[in-house]
Amino acid sequence: MNAISQDGSLKAQLELEISSIIKLFTSFARSGYYSIADREKKQIERGEGKMDNLKIGQYIQHLRKATGMTQKELADKLNISFQAVSKWENGDSLPDVGILVQLCDVLNTTTDKLLNGGNYAAVDRRPMHLADVKKGFECIEAVGELFGENSTFFTGMIEGINTKMNIDLLSYLKVPTTREVMYAEVLIQGILSGRSVDITEIEENFENPNMVEVIRDYLRKTDEP
Repeated sequence: MNAISQDGSLKAQLELEISSIIKLFTSFARSGYYSIADREKKQIERGEGKMDNLKIGQYIQHLRKATGMTQKELADKLNISFQAVSKWENGDSLPDVGILVQLCDVLNTTTDKLLNGGNYAAVDRRPMHLADVKKGFECIEAVGELFGENSTFFTGMIEGINTKMNIDLLSYLKVPTTREVMYAEVLIQGILSGRSVDITEIEENFENPNMVEVIRDYLRKTDEP
């Protein structure tokens, strides 16, 4: 009886840990998008970008009004001030990269369409395959095996990933369930940068149905209607 109880407790603890990882997953994916959007904003600052603040603002205003929301109502959904929304719509500033995905969810649009003022930009639609993602992680692990786990090349690479994503990559890769979360993270970053992913391939090879649904949701948010 004690063994059964203990086994049930361990199972419940594992399920709780996996659930926590899944809840954090969206923020991991957005961290990948952060680097994309942040790079574009820096290009704008250097005069190299092509984003039109006013056009983006007008598109945000159009979508907001189409949903029947006031600036304050939109601001409340994003936990920001209505003045920030007003600045976007007047072309005085761009939405912060940390809330772009949430903003697109609320306005029922996609990140690439919003950043192009209602138009779709030409993006890299090369297919991204799960087998390649798995091979990529195997290559990361191979660096530790070939160079040594104490090599500054290996430790520097791992520390950089851990710091950027606030995770313990090597620990995640040791457990099948969390390793799969890392696969999904890479696929979602690819989706957000314009790569195409075959959802059928994901359905056939992923063990966790929650991860499949997260990937499917991001595909829906970034695909053209």
